[in-house]
Amino acid sequence: MKITVVGSGYVGLVTGACLAEMGNHVICLDLDDAKIRVLRDGQLPIHEPGLLEVVRRNVEASRLEFTADTDAAIRHGTFQFIAVGTPQGEDGAADLRHVLAAARAIGERMTDYKVIVDKSTVPVGTADQVRATIDAALAERSVALDYAVVSNPEFLKEGAAVDDFMRPDRIVVGADDERAILLMRALYAPFIRNHDRLQLMDVRSAEFTKYAANAMLATRISFMNELALLAEKVGADIEQVRRGIGSDPRIGTHFLYAGAGYGGSCFPKDVKALLRTGQAHGHDLYVLDAVERANERQKQVLAAKVVARFGEDLQGRRFALWGLAFKPGTDDMREAPSRVLIAELLARGAEVVAYDPVAMDEAKRLLGDAPRLRYADSAVAALEGADALVLVTEWREFKSPDFDAIRTRLRAPVVFDGRNLFEPALMRSLGIEYHAIGLATK
Repeated sequence: MKITVVGSGYVGLVTGACLAEMGNHVICLDLDDAKIRVLRDGQLPIHEPGLLEVVRRNVEASRLEFTADTDAAIRHGTFQFIAVGTPQGEDGAADLRHVLAAARAIGERMTDYKVIVDKSTVPVGTADQVRATIDAALAERSVALDYAVVSNPEFLKEGAAVDDFMRPDRIVVGADDERAILLMRALYAPFIRNHDRLQLMDVRSAEFTKYAANAMLATRISFMNELALLAEKVGADIEQVRRGIGSDPRIGTHFLYAGAGYGGSCFPKDVKALLRTGQAHGHDLYVLDAVERANERQKQVLAAKVVARFGEDLQGRRFALWGLAFKPGTDDMREAPSRVLIAELLARGAEVVAYDPVAMDEAKRLLGDAPRLRYADSAVAALEGADALVLVTEWREFKSPDFDAIRTRLRAPVVFDGRNLFEPALMRSLGIEYHAIGLATK
């Protein structure tokens, strides 16, 4: 099948590459000429495990192309996937300018039946706005053409996106056009041949499902983080509590890990957007409001632990920081807890020496030449002469570190663990002062 993907960012690249992998002819359109040059040179503008190999394989097979030529791209595909960014506006609502600009571009150029697929995360009612935009563009051309607008939200986890797309646990399609439904079934049939996981529903329900899913996961994280802070005060161990409640099949174990707060491009933005949707309809979402406030507080927890140990004034102190990305497997630092921690430590006069396996370039781009912020070439190098280690992101290489290096290279063996990677008893036996979240560390 012929497919156009408008937008070659995280979602667009994964979508285009994986659809090409199944034999489709895909053109990814992006108006950023620099990004197109990078992609044509066989490189990626993002870090996502396994994606580069899929992209290169399908480019070589002539099934995947990248272009900035809007006319050619829209002419190409029966399917027009809109996978552009929906950044958070000043009021917390999703900014749909790029989505509607893509819809307008399609309406101005389409000459035959198209299935316009909203892949971007968009609020309920966006499909109606896309239709209105396309109808207006067609009317200006005095052209009458059949088309369908479909909601097909993505459920990709950064760091595992290729596997998520190729082996989906569900594919949500919101549509009311029979022809579009048949085409969407055919498009996704290779991905669900052994397990029919295609969930058909109305368009608005599909749009709402994406936000509901992310809001639920964010709620579980904030709930456990709230309990972790209380566990510290009452002398309970949140890891034992997690195992205790997670063994209940009604609850399960996923997204129940206490930590330094959630970040990334999805959870913070989508929770805010859902709150804004509620406000727009005169309906307060009390639980989600608390989820957001709890997460903002949680991002301050590591800095508060450092201050409790070393004092308010951190002049002359140096801290090694392991992990900059908001989660392992990505270089994404949007809403990352590390950014809150770094800002707080620097504001108190401390020096920070940071290391991350893949997010160093992104950190330098975002944080620039911040005073007293340096970057190390390795996790061990970051330790040299630091007053303490602060672990923020649970990269695999941090899970079984050189404890001797931690003990000997730090000025004093002090570790603040924002992801509860280590057993407190082990750290005590090694002579390391250990501060975790929600654990009995004494």
